[in-house]
Amino acid sequence: MIEKIQHKYACSRQGAKDLVKASIFCAIKDISLMMPSGVLYMLIRDLLEKNLNRDRLWFYVGAGIAILLVIAITNFIQYNATFLSTYRESGIRRTTLAEKLRKLPLSYFGKKNIADLTTNIMGDCAAIETASSHWIPELIGAIISTSLVGISLFFFFDWRMALASFWVIPVAYIIVISCSGAEKRAVRKNTAVKMDMTDGIQECLESIRDLRANNAEERYMDGLEKKIRKVEKMALFTELKMAVYVNSAAIVLKIGIGTTAVVGGLLFADGTITLLTFFMFLMLVSRLYDPMQITLQNFAAIIATEIQCERLDEVLSHEIQTGEDAIHNDGYDIEFKHVGFRYSDDTDVLKDVTFTARQGEVTALIGPSGGGKTTISRLAARFWDVTEGTIRLGDVDISTIDPETLLQKYSIVFQDVTLFNNSVMENIRIGKAGATDEEVMEAARLANCEEFVEKLPEKYNTSIGENGSELSGGERQRISIARAFLKDAPIILLDEATASLDAENETVIQEALSRLIKDKTVLIIAHRMRTIANADHIVVLKDGVVAEEGRPEELEARDSIYSHMRKQQMASQNWKMT
Repeated sequence: MIEKIQHKYACSRQGAKDLVKASIFCAIKDISLMMPSGVLYMLIRDLLEKNLNRDRLWFYVGAGIAILLVIAITNFIQYNATFLSTYRESGIRRTTLAEKLRKLPLSYFGKKNIADLTTNIMGDCAAIETASSHWIPELIGAIISTSLVGISLFFFFDWRMALASFWVIPVAYIIVISCSGAEKRAVRKNTAVKMDMTDGIQECLESIRDLRANNAEERYMDGLEKKIRKVEKMALFTELKMAVYVNSAAIVLKIGIGTTAVVGGLLFADGTITLLTFFMFLMLVSRLYDPMQITLQNFAAIIATEIQCERLDEVLSHEIQTGEDAIHNDGYDIEFKHVGFRYSDDTDVLKDVTFTARQGEVTALIGPSGGGKTTISRLAARFWDVTEGTIRLGDVDISTIDPETLLQKYSIVFQDVTLFNNSVMENIRIGKAGATDEEVMEAARLANCEEFVEKLPEKYNTSIGENGSELSGGERQRISIARAFLKDAPIILLDEATASLDAENETVIQEALSRLIKDKTVLIIAHRMRTIANADHIVVLKDGVVAEEGRPEELEARDSIYSHMRKQQMASQNWKMT
């Protein structure tokens, strides 16, 4: 049962146990709130039978005080079991989700966008928190307490009056349950249009410069407004659909007052029940139906929340990459052996790729766009797992090594650098946790960062803005290379590290890279032939296969794809505007 609750409500094992405990205490609290009605019944019975003496009066005074204490204690325990436990679980859920996202393969993120994952962490967690603290325990507690009261009335008082009072409750719940399928579909559509709107807003903020440059702001905002209006209409439609069912169920509950009064009147007229019993049932329905109406609303809200639970459980249940926490490799050669890879749509990206990037050499991956170069670099670092074949580091299959352990051996310089809204010092220190300031500055010097850092207002302590917005492209790239120097890993992956730079910055960064790659296993992706002119080994990829490989001079000597690409690039360099 605990495991089912874990998956259904995307919670930890302790969270599932706390949810059960909270539901039990909610039931106890509800029962304690019904105790005054029992004491009142006994008091009226004594008054009618003229059996109220001094001792009985003191009994009712003591019972009243005891009931107040029981209500206070049960409410306190229920509050701790429901709200405090839920808030602790909410923190655990967010932390667990973040840890899970950290361990998921990058192939998962290729199918998700940032807006969707942000909604998972913030919106979905918040919705489940509200459900766990307010709706689910209250609903289960109400069902338990109402069932116990109903059974007691059936067996110890009058089953006909109990039936007249309670028949509306299961009917009301059946009405709400019958809408669950339609409600879930509406919530899914509502979630989809919200995601579409969020994507549009995020895209607008990220591309505002391009929109202004092309005078496309007004057209884009018109489209965004349509998305916002669609969210508004869908929200109203979803609320209306829920309201129809919930209000219909609430009307059925009110009918219970009438059936209780009619049946009770007939039975009292026949002399089958006493006035006291009739009065007790009328008092019961006045106390019972209003809380049950709120419970029905909670029940409808829980049905809607199941979509958020499914979304979170999909992340938490997703398969992660695992492996040993230690690696015992013999050298740092990277060997691809009959490697095949395909995405979830079963489209082959790589087919029977075999080559070796040797330690102490620069291995360059070149070829037409879409040939699989970047995919190979990602597979080499186990960002994804191969579909077929094996990749070995030394003599170790990398699929048997935990990704975080494996990445300790890699320094990666991407074309698109990610920087944080922090100082230059802290951005470089990401390359090695706990590095001293002196080590950071030495890495910066090796990456030719000193040239621009010395011009900054606070030198290494200068904040560089969101994603390094205060720096140029070349300066941002040099910080990325400084991270790699600081990490000093035996394997270097360079993915188009100089592709978008001007000639001056490219020269500076190539000088820094020359120092970085010395005596290491280097796998470099490049389109510019001058970047790989001194490579030891070239692998040409085309349509996901190794079309040719060899030393640059060997490939140049024959009619190869490599020589053809060199000639094309030389021709483009001689191009002049007419």
